[in-house]
Amino acid sequence: MQLFIKKFTFNPFQENTYIVYGQDKSAVIIDPGCSTSFERNELVNFIDDNNLNVKALLNTHCHIDHVFGNAFVMEKYKVDFYMHPLDIPLLALAERSAQVYGIDGFVPSPQPTQLIEDGQILKFDDIQLNVILGPGHAPGHVMFYSLENEFVISGDIVIQGAFGRVDLPGGDIEVLKNTIFNRLFTLPDETIIFSGHGGESTVGIEKVSNMILKV
Repeated sequence: MQLFIKKFTFNPFQENTYIVYGQDKSAVIIDPGCSTSFERNELVNFIDDNNLNVKALLNTHCHIDHVFGNAFVMEKYKVDFYMHPLDIPLLALAERSAQVYGIDGFVPSPQPTQLIEDGQILKFDDIQLNVILGPGHAPGHVMFYSLENEFVISGDIVIQGAFGRVDLPGGDIEVLKNTIFNRLFTLPDETIIFSGHGGESTVGIEKVSNMILKV
């Protein structure tokens, strides 16, 4: 079943928020980083203009830039919130992170209503995504993969030629290298990588150009 992806770049950290939607208008929101009323309206307007039916909120991981809009999405669309349990401590740190970065008006994320695990298949009408656990940048970091549609939403595991920070709580360079080489790079070369920041790439390109090869 063909899936479509809409990307928004939100908040002071220039984080990528994704809407994945099907031909039947079912949709999931991944990593809602919308932090202002303008950004929230941009997200809602796209959903309304395309008559999408939001089925779920998914987080790749729970650093503050990826969870700004969690509370808004859950309140607006009354959907379940899916994340990996190993990132629950990071979710709890988000409010403190807002204080550290001097960000006013941060609304803490609700707790997840659905906990996901490696290898799980998430189905929302036309949408089917495989969960791939990929720690290193964050303990409970996951990727959402569609073999049929040849894409992976990878969060901050790789970022077009580079890789996610490992100096944040829960980061570990050796664990991240294992994730990249043994989980991400084993996907087909033509797989499009939609990262948490920056532009798109492919598995094939990253396998020969990513900075992780020099670490």
